[in-house]
Amino acid sequence: MYENAFNKIERDLRAEEGIANELDYVEQTSWVLFLKYLHDLETERSDRAELDGEDYTPIIDGEFRWDKWAAPRKDGDFDHNSARIGDDLINFVDQELFPYLASFRQSATSPDTINYKIGEVFNELRNKFRSGYILRDVLEQIDSLSFGTQEERHELSSLYETRIKRMGNAGRNGGEYYTPRPLIRAMIKVTDPKIGETIYDGAVGSAGFLCEAYDYMRTDKLSASEFETLQTKTFYGQEKKGLAYIIGIMNMVLHGIEAPNLVHSNTLNENVMDIQEKDRHDIILANPPFGGGERREVQQNFPIRTGETAYLFLQHFIRKLRAGGRAAVVIKNTFLSNTDNASVALRKELLEAAELHTILDCPQGTFQGAGVKTVVLFFEKGAPTRDIWFYQLDPGRNMGKTNPLNDADLAEFVDLQRTRPNGPKSWIVNRADLDDETFDLSVKNPNAPEAEALRSPETIIADMLARDAETAGILENIRGML
Repeated sequence: MYENAFNKIERDLRAEEGIANELDYVEQTSWVLFLKYLHDLETERSDRAELDGEDYTPIIDGEFRWDKWAAPRKDGDFDHNSARIGDDLINFVDQELFPYLASFRQSATSPDTINYKIGEVFNELRNKFRSGYILRDVLEQIDSLSFGTQEERHELSSLYETRIKRMGNAGRNGGEYYTPRPLIRAMIKVTDPKIGETIYDGAVGSAGFLCEAYDYMRTDKLSASEFETLQTKTFYGQEKKGLAYIIGIMNMVLHGIEAPNLVHSNTLNENVMDIQEKDRHDIILANPPFGGGERREVQQNFPIRTGETAYLFLQHFIRKLRAGGRAAVVIKNTFLSNTDNASVALRKELLEAAELHTILDCPQGTFQGAGVKTVVLFFEKGAPTRDIWFYQLDPGRNMGKTNPLNDADLAEFVDLQRTRPNGPKSWIVNRADLDDETFDLSVKNPNAPEAEALRSPETIIADMLARDAETAGILENIRGML
């Protein structure tokens, strides 16, 4: 239903000088969508209050309401005479609207409120539209979208996810925000979150883990109090980068979470030794950024000091997890076997502080554009590791942009993980059999068919000489026939 509107917006943005790439497209579409969503939310709340005989105080008021500046109406119809356009529209957005919305961060009563989230978003954002005529066209297209029903929000979220995925494929920075959704869904099925448990992602990006977890947990059988818990006391995340934070907020909103509990901050600035029980969560789902090169002052927040960003996040997650809590974390496969001090110390800590029960070995190409192989670590906080079930994912094809990972590829893993059997692609390693010096966890499938032994160089050379002699004899016979 909304595909044509999104395509029209995309065509408009191609003509806008201020929109340079897919990242700009998602960012600029996000703030307009966000304001339309807020307007629909406020309209719904106002109507509900009126039915209950109560007063409603709007969050956004006066000339800054959507139906005053973006889509003014007269007698129910769009009022072209009072609609700002051209330079008037751009000046209003830059000089009045954005400063007004940014001020909400100071006036909000708590960081948990939607008012504070509005202030955060518009402190980070800059309007990149230069043409007030193109912006007017985009506003009218987005005004035609409705957030009124779950079906409408589902379609909008699906379209928005498509744009996030394209943004992720557009470049390295965008790729940090997108984890293949089939992999996320498999991680969620294994951890199996329940109503009343809290779910946390300290490197939230586009909030794919939290959105998919919401979809997994939201059913028609939930009571009103369970749904309220799901909405307000279940999903938590932190994000350092401004654009990712904005996209994460918008993605959660489109999935139906009215006031996302996302915090705009650098998770690694938090000293892990200061984490208390009240700060911990039942489930952690995350794909922290690889590489990095974190500064020394950041490394000092961790007992195992390293410049590798993902290793710092893993230490954070171990301490952020509540006793008995469950985690699924994506990490480079080199973590399993690197011999540097930080890698060895971190493997030792993970094995002692948690039960690392499953390692999913992902094939090359799982993450489009990434040059590294990855694994998913599944662990439970509390008792130390006893044995580890490895599963080597093999979709039977080379994966890429036109042949990405899908849910069917992961179905066997999810099914077998419940019983953790031995098989052609799975095996168990006992903790007692690990080297106590290196704690090496390399993926070495003992059940894989043995590869045919390679020939020695001497044998290869002898075969080549024999074939050369045979060829020479054939040529001599042919010459004799001439």
